[in-house]
Amino acid sequence: MMDKRKPEWLKVRYNAEAVNEVAELMRDLNLNTVCKEANCPNLGECYRKHTSTFLILGSVCTRNCRFCNVTTGKPLPPDPEEPMNVARAAKKLGLRHVVLTCSTRDDLPDGGAEQFAKTVCAIREVCPGTTVETLISDMKMNTDALDVVIAAHPEVLNHNVETVEELQAAVRPQARYQRSLDVLRYCKKKDPTLLTKTGFMVGLGETEEQISRLMDDILDTGCDILTIGQYLQPSPQHYPLARYATPEDFARYKEMALNKGFRHVASAPLARSSYKAWEVLEDVHDLY
Repeated sequence: MMDKRKPEWLKVRYNAEAVNEVAELMRDLNLNTVCKEANCPNLGECYRKHTSTFLILGSVCTRNCRFCNVTTGKPLPPDPEEPMNVARAAKKLGLRHVVLTCSTRDDLPDGGAEQFAKTVCAIREVCPGTTVETLISDMKMNTDALDVVIAAHPEVLNHNVETVEELQAAVRPQARYQRSLDVLRYCKKKDPTLLTKTGFMVGLGETEEQISRLMDDILDTGCDILTIGQYLQPSPQHYPLARYATPEDFARYKEMALNKGFRHVASAPLARSSYKAWEVLEDVHDLY
């Protein structure tokens, strides 16, 4: 049995003052952040910098992925005030780049696409010049729904593949590997000016060969940006942790992905899909 004590490179400290300040603003505007709901290890650092990833469409998910800490159940209807409240929060925080994500909403015919689009539009109205990244669910590969998000033209459209093909059924049983790839491919083909982005975790039991094939499959969709991070088991009831990858492992994965042709790769133990998203966007623009 592996030693599940966190290695030193995964230990972080929270800035309680910054966390409380942002948390209070979110409560006042009846908003959620994925930082808190998913128990992100970077919460303290991002809140200290007055950045966060907004979790729209409520904090309850209709799926039950075995790696995720977000609550599963029956969600409430979309809040019509939410798009403007997100925009107001973004303005108050002085954000240059806003990341929007959601719990998967299979209960909604459009998977929440309209709420994404309305929120992007509200941010553009209240915060001119602020860039937006949408981290969407697969929306069951409903192309009409995807078209709604694409038409809002976020600067970055993100959808996570999460893990290698061989572990998909065990790790996220209500999703499909090919469907996630199809979402990325469709969005890039529909609007080639969109930067597309995806991410996956390591430490679930995948092999190096499987990681390499996963990168090839992602790159084949035309995806621009890749994030690779360490899986952290939220509780004993979640999918078991197989290993802690070392910083050297992550450096090797980054080199592998860049050699394959990705425009930008964030690969580190604490890397998450929206971590340092503004810096990633700047780096990509600097390259081209």
